[in-house]
Amino acid sequence: MTSGQIVRPSWTSSRSLLILAAAAIVCGVAAWLGSAATTPNIAPWYEGLRKPPFNPPNVAFPIVWTLLFAMMAIALWRVCVRGSGEALRGAVTAFAVQLALNVAWSFAFFAGRSPLLGLLDILLLLPAIVWTIVRFRRIDGPAAALLYPYLAWVSFAAVLNGSILHLNG
Repeated sequence: MTSGQIVRPSWTSSRSLLILAAAAIVCGVAAWLGSAATTPNIAPWYEGLRKPPFNPPNVAFPIVWTLLFAMMAIALWRVCVRGSGEALRGAVTAFAVQLALNVAWSFAFFAGRSPLLGLLDILLLLPAIVWTIVRFRRIDGPAAALLYPYLAWVSFAAVLNGSILHLNG
């Protein structure tokens, strides 16, 4: 097999299931870190901020993020099973960068109580997600498509973050 060649996977092989477990653990740890930075700062800090009328209720956030992290894990799994060589290394690198920026946002915005730092982070996160989608699409179209709702939500979050900064600045 040549570097970067796409592999026809056996989705239920032991190797594939181990990769699925690893992808779920990686995304689960990222979700847990984000939650650990966020949860203690919801009340009273976040609840005390002025928010735009389109701000979702607090209960929506953990539901949406759970679904998005699950979709990210499945996307990562698909790419890791199908990809190889430089294409896989590039896709995993892009994924790792966006995941680190995702976690950093929770620490900047919530733990740091800084909508400005959150906005700066999210403005780096958005192109990192696009980069990940591009790299994933080279290996597996469905994996890339699984990240579109994530891109949409983070785009919405950027507008929300910017609005909160404006209203409280």
